[in-house]
Amino acid sequence: MIDASHLSLKEGDKGGAPAYARNDNSITGKIGQVKPLDELIREAEVAHGHLCAGQILGVRMAMLGLAKLGIDDPRGKDRKRLVTFVEIDRCATDAIGVVTGCRLGKRALKFRDWGKMAATFVDVQEDRAVRVAAKESSKALAKQMYPELADKNQQQMRAYREMPDDDLFDTQWVKVTLPPEEFPGYKAERVVCSQCGEGINFNREVRRGESVLCRACAGEAYYEVI
Repeated sequence: MIDASHLSLKEGDKGGAPAYARNDNSITGKIGQVKPLDELIREAEVAHGHLCAGQILGVRMAMLGLAKLGIDDPRGKDRKRLVTFVEIDRCATDAIGVVTGCRLGKRALKFRDWGKMAATFVDVQEDRAVRVAAKESSKALAKQMYPELADKNQQQMRAYREMPDDDLFDTQWVKVTLPPEEFPGYKAERVVCSQCGEGINFNREVRRGESVLCRACAGEAYYEVI
């Protein structure tokens, strides 16, 4: 169980410009191994195929989540310490994966289809988690900051690099309950669907009486055989 509901934001987290928006655009202090903002944005652009406001938002969202948790090397020594939940399948999600190193194939990136520009960063070592959500007001603020730019994406790309965290995001310490099968490295017996004969991993089967069914055969298929 990841329980951080009792935690509060530390002194100094509640105001002022973000650490990586001061002078050198990089996170300071504990986050010494995380790359500078501009470098991470370039990496996100390469990974995603183009650069947009959502990419910059995702990079900053992930950097803030890591800073709150005190994780300084997410793609190195801390790579087994972090699990990230994303709540939208848009550009920001690719950027979050670049910064955190969390991937679906590593079972460290979890997708919840809520349609929200938000992510929850879970420190499985320290049993705590922080949810970071983009503020709707940030779009209007970007327009105020760069009214001379007619294109709203260009407005947001410029402004999202510069806004203080408090103007860009809401943060919450949260509790996330993860069953064992959700953790990276989990191993369990592989079972076979009694109807279609396909193998099922990670306790994803549905049991009905004596039958062991995959979710498709149990009526949860997202596809139709033709």
